[in-house]
Amino acid sequence: MRPHRAYVPAIEDEFWIEGREARHLVRVLRARPGDRLTLFDGRGTEARARVVAVEGERVRVRVEERRSARREPPAPVTLYLALLKGEKLFDAVRMGTELGVSRFVLLETRHAVAKAIRPQKLERLRRVAIEAAKQSGRTELPGVEGPLALEAVPPVEQGLVADPRAGARVFEVLDPARPVALAVGPEGGFAEEELRTLVERGFTPVTLGPRILRAETAACALVALATAAFGQ
Repeated sequence: MRPHRAYVPAIEDEFWIEGREARHLVRVLRARPGDRLTLFDGRGTEARARVVAVEGERVRVRVEERRSARREPPAPVTLYLALLKGEKLFDAVRMGTELGVSRFVLLETRHAVAKAIRPQKLERLRRVAIEAAKQSGRTELPGVEGPLALEAVPPVEQGLVADPRAGARVFEVLDPARPVALAVGPEGGFAEEELRTLVERGFTPVTLGPRILRAETAACALVALATAAFGQ
C-alpha cells in the first residue's frame, strides 16, 4: 500500500503538521510514530517523511528524502467555468484537477441558475482541489478564483469554448505547444453575445460530439480532450 499523501504549504526538515490535514491523519488514518508519508507543497516538490510524534491533533514529521516531481501538462490549462448549481461545481473542479487543470476561474453568465457563490463554498471548492490533487498524485495545486463577469475575461493566447453548434474538433485546432484557456457555459449554455465576446477574446468554438452533455460533463470532456492532445 502506498504511503498516504499529505499537502503542506512548506516542507521543512522536521516540523508539525496541524489543522485539517493533521486531523485527518490522526482521526482517520490513526497516524503513529514510524508511519511513512508522502508530502507535497503544491509547487512541485515532494518528500518522503516519517511520523516522529503525535500530540493531540497535530503530527510531527521528519523528512527523509526530497525530490522535484512534475506530473503537470507541458503547458498551463486554465478552465473558465460558469457557476453551476448544487454539487456540480464540486464535481467539475474535482475531475478537472485530476485531469490537469492549472487554474479554475468561475464565471458569472446570463443563463446560469446560480448567480453568485458564497465565500464558504469557494473555500470548499479549494479544499476539493487539494483533495483531488492528493488523490491523483499531482504535485502542483490549481488555483480556484472568481467569480468573474464574463465580459472581464482577458484576451487569451489560445482558447477553446464548448459549443454544441460548432463544427471544429479539439484536435483540429489545438496547438499543444502553447498554453490553453478553456470555457464551458452553464446549464443553459452561453448566450449568443457571450459567445461572441469569448471569440473576440481569442476562443475558438469546438464541438464535444453529437450528444448534448450536462455542463459538468462538458467541462470534464473538454479538459480531457485538451490534455490528451498534450500526450496525457
